[in-house]
Amino acid sequence: MRHGLMALLVLALAASAAAQNREEHEKTEAAEGAKASEALAPALEEAKVSLASGLRAAEKEGRPISGKFELEDGKLQLSVYTMKGDTFSEVIVDHRTGKIAKSERITGGEDLAAAQKQSQAMARTKHALREAIARAEKANPGFHAVKVVPQVEDGKVQADVTLVNGSTSKSVDESL
Repeated sequence: MRHGLMALLVLALAASAAAQNREEHEKTEAAEGAKASEALAPALEEAKVSLASGLRAAEKEGRPISGKFELEDGKLQLSVYTMKGDTFSEVIVDHRTGKIAKSERITGGEDLAAAQKQSQAMARTKHALREAIARAEKANPGFHAVKVVPQVEDGKVQADVTLVNGSTSKSVDESL
């Protein structure tokens, strides 16, 4: 009986530590998102295309598995990761016209690892990321999606959607 109580105590401590780690990770992500959105906010004024429209445009290259507005060398860029079969690509969509500016195959490094993880999450759902963006924007009037990444949390597939309104940002989870 004593060993059983010890085992329960160890399990409870492990669960508490895991919850604390998840909470710390979420706080770090939120802080990084806020910092990135502050730099991104002024550049977003030149965007004529929404993130959802960019995902739709990128569908010509494969199924979108994530997307984001980002600053690349100080310039605004709309980047969408896609998958077609076993091939992953980064599709750059012109944020002014909505047309594909370029598409590059992802072959290694952190980008490939991220694409593989995202594709595994998307393989568990029939829903498009655009649907999660639409729900997030509808629930948060005045905010616009600037990033969407699928993830599996507690066995459920969710889209982590980053929204901005001016220099204010927030991250919401939408089921997929």
